[in-house]
Amino acid sequence: MKPSRPLYEREPELAAAAHAVAALCGTQAVGGLLVFSGEAGIGKTALLAEIRAMAADRCSVCSARGGETVTSVPFHVVRQLLQPALDQFPPDEVRTLFGPWYEIAAPALGLAEPSGPQPDPQGVRDGLDFVVSRLASRLSHRPLLLVIDDAHWADGESLAWLASFTARLAELPVLVVQAHRPEELAARQEESGSGGANASQVRVALRALTPDATAELVRAAVGEHADDPFCREVWAVTGGNPYEAVELVAKVQDRELVPLEESAGLLRELGASARGSGLVARLERLGTNATRFAWAAAVLGTDISQDLAATLAGMSPAEAADCTARLREARIVTGFDPLEFVHPLIATAVYRSIPSATRTAFHGRAAWAITRAGLGPAAASRHLLEVHPDNDQELVGQLREAARQHLAVGAPEAARRCLERALEEPPSQRVTATLLYELGCATLLSSPATTVQHLRAALDMPGLSDDQRVDATYRLAAAHSHNNQLKEAVRALAAEAARTAPGPGLMRLQAAHFLWEGMQAFEDDGPARSDRLARNADHLSGRDNAERALLTIRAFDAMMRGENSQLVVDLCERALVDGHPARGLGWTDTEWGFELPTLVGITYAFTDQLDRAEELFGEAVRAFEISGWSGAHLAFAHTLLGLVHRRRGRLAEAEGFLREGLRLADRVGSGLPVHWDAACLLIDTLVARGRVTEARHIADRYDFGSPYPSAMVLPDAPCVRGRLLLAEGRTKEAVTELEAAGRALEPRGRFNGVWAPWAGDLARALAEEDPDRAAQLAASARAHAERFGTDTAIGEALRCVSLFARSEEATHLLAESVRHLEASPSAYEHALALVDYGIAVRSPRELARAHKLATACGAESLANRAHQARASIRAAE
Repeated sequence: MKPSRPLYEREPELAAAAHAVAALCGTQAVGGLLVFSGEAGIGKTALLAEIRAMAADRCSVCSARGGETVTSVPFHVVRQLLQPALDQFPPDEVRTLFGPWYEIAAPALGLAEPSGPQPDPQGVRDGLDFVVSRLASRLSHRPLLLVIDDAHWADGESLAWLASFTARLAELPVLVVQAHRPEELAARQEESGSGGANASQVRVALRALTPDATAELVRAAVGEHADDPFCREVWAVTGGNPYEAVELVAKVQDRELVPLEESAGLLRELGASARGSGLVARLERLGTNATRFAWAAAVLGTDISQDLAATLAGMSPAEAADCTARLREARIVTGFDPLEFVHPLIATAVYRSIPSATRTAFHGRAAWAITRAGLGPAAASRHLLEVHPDNDQELVGQLREAARQHLAVGAPEAARRCLERALEEPPSQRVTATLLYELGCATLLSSPATTVQHLRAALDMPGLSDDQRVDATYRLAAAHSHNNQLKEAVRALAAEAARTAPGPGLMRLQAAHFLWEGMQAFEDDGPARSDRLARNADHLSGRDNAERALLTIRAFDAMMRGENSQLVVDLCERALVDGHPARGLGWTDTEWGFELPTLVGITYAFTDQLDRAEELFGEAVRAFEISGWSGAHLAFAHTLLGLVHRRRGRLAEAEGFLREGLRLADRVGSGLPVHWDAACLLIDTLVARGRVTEARHIADRYDFGSPYPSAMVLPDAPCVRGRLLLAEGRTKEAVTELEAAGRALEPRGRFNGVWAPWAGDLARALAEEDPDRAAQLAASARAHAERFGTDTAIGEALRCVSLFARSEEATHLLAESVRHLEASPSAYEHALALVDYGIAVRSPRELARAHKLATACGAESLANRAHQARASIRAAE
């Protein structure tokens, strides 16, 4: 649709749009982001209308507009964009368009009732990405143009989606054109944590009209006889703002002023009536009914139903129709049903002019009308948020239900707003603790610190049932762990366990206490805790989930301590049901959390049971993807698969999974536990590949080093940093790091040299400077490896010991190392041993084997070493 008036001095903006549309509609179908910014009234909406008209015959166009009064409505802008396009398809085809994302993303668009576990907001965003990508190829086989006006008033969920989606537009035949007021959008993005530049965007700032363009605008409306002083005064009064200039000229026509210098003195007074108090005075002159109807429309904000506005204003349909006609004639509203304000500036002025008490009453009536119409508490919640607190327990119930509905569609921030508002009502004393518990659960992923505050408050007051107290404490501990506060997590669990009667609840608390106590990077008496854990768990058969949880934690602890690997594997088997996590202990079950199946898989990975580990972690990826948990959960699942490939010696594959884990984690935030794990494993993998410079880049990018988190890192972070320093030739720093790792691990009885290879690496680092101490370290590591009993551990320990043995014995030790590692799943460590053995016995054949295996592993530096050693031996022959 063409704008109702021509655009002046917008040639650069239109040229940028034409270029973007041409690129979108070209043979390559290049998408991108085109952003127009400028103050209110500068002509953004008119420009977007021109762009829609420009693209109408070549693109499928979807449009949306933010609204000042609907910023709290989750997915409001996204729904405007996509619902009309999806309405073109029959229901079965809509399901096909969504594919596996239907249950996750369709509820956010209001197309389906929520089902299944609460979706991760990142999963909802990924589902929306998928749907838009499919739409781009299905809408009449034309590229897709998405137009968003007043983006500064988009709801937080839509802003977050736009920020992530527009970052990948270069891959899609989709052009997003967005208009906003820059300062207001910056404030919204800071509030929501979204935003940021991307490579495919073009930004254009709209400028005010010049005096010449303003004169052209005036003469186009009132005639060529408008003289220069009159036109200049229009420009001076409006500052070249196109909206204000158009409104001022319309009022000149209404007053039938002669557009000559003699009338110029009246323009300032007329201009004042187009905005602020002047506009409100103009509205009041239309009469009480028209004013009240305009107030009702302003409260409704967008998609204004004439009937609903009449209900809020307390008038008949005939009166509402009369008011609509008068407001249209005064250029305050446009359209019929739905209505909209002619310009957002008018909507803002009208809304802010409503007396506070009247505005609150209107919101209350709107909430009542929406609920009565059967649209539900979530739809009414934006109005409920504006009602003054009045000890209304029914309103508390409505807000709690609205929060549940928001959570069910992946909008935890909207849920938080409802629950925080319910607290202000206030709720009855009986309900307050439960409401705080619900609020803590709602903010667990988005704000662990806020979760801690609310759950602590809930636990400090009466009102929670025994089951709720246990669950609140369990979640409090998880929030503390996400907030890098493991000691606080342990204290909270111990305190609640002390007041909990024997039964399943107590066992859950005890299991969580053992879990987080053992996950600390430092603890006062690790061996005593391990002994208590063994006494509590070793006799269990795994008859219920509480027993299985304890067996899982015991297996992980035993693996870390380097106890007999067969015992460790047996504990894992008892913790599972037919080789899989039991119902209630699965990857997406919320009672126990994903940590427990993770521990089983990690334990398998470090006991040479890599097939079992890979099967579990593959299940994790599938479970998280099906449930839409594509934030930190999916990032961690990719990291765990990276661990399996690293342990197998598939270094290139490991690097791919670990980089993807970091990419997924980066979308969620920074400094998360998964960042530490993924970065640690990636650094270890890159060092193994011989890509030391890249490993250092990752270490610097993710601040990998002291101070380390309060929770342990996978694998031991100081050991990996020590290995990186050795690879960089910074031996003294590496020795310091590895000695510190040993001092932290030995008192806790943690002797698994595959998880934490500090002793072997320190022995190598000290081999020349202090060979006696180095030999003792290697011998001690061998003893612990033989106690643990896996081929990987023994083979690696023998390879290290060989460095300090006489020639003949060293050759025998290396041969044994090769034998063990060949029987293990650890191909990279096998290649290391083959290289050392081939050099020791000067065997080109063994070095050729080593070169082939190292190449297959992706260990480029090791392969080069094998090749050079083989060439040197052959040259000497």
